Amino acid sequence: MADCIFCRIARGEIPASVVKRAPGFLAFRDVKPVAPTHVLIIPTDHLVAVRDAKGESGSALLGRLLGFAAEVAAELGLDAGGYRLVTNTGVDGGQSVDHLHFHLLGGGKMTWPPG
Repeated sequence: MADCIFCRIARGEIPASVVKRAPGFLAFRDVKPVAPTHVLIIPTDHLVAVRDAKGESGSALLGRLLGFAAEVAAELGLDAGGYRLVTNTGVDGGQSVDHLHFHLLGGGKMTWPPG
């Protein structure tokens, strides 16, 4: 999608602090972090939210995306202490960018409920 900020980041049109890139996926630091480590994990192809990942191809995409997120967490040294991986869907769910993304949060003690 031409005007989606995450699509533009994935295409390199907007600079980002890239943590890791793999075919079809990108991890970059959030510009407004809420944890010592706050990385956004996205598919490079536009998809609005988890609810839009349908059928076998959608399930496969989500599985690969979660695997990529786990790789990023490990490479950032978050495995030992633990981390939170969360996605928001829709306005009431707190989704602020209409492009599927996971927030990888770590580097400190997380509390529950989150907010």
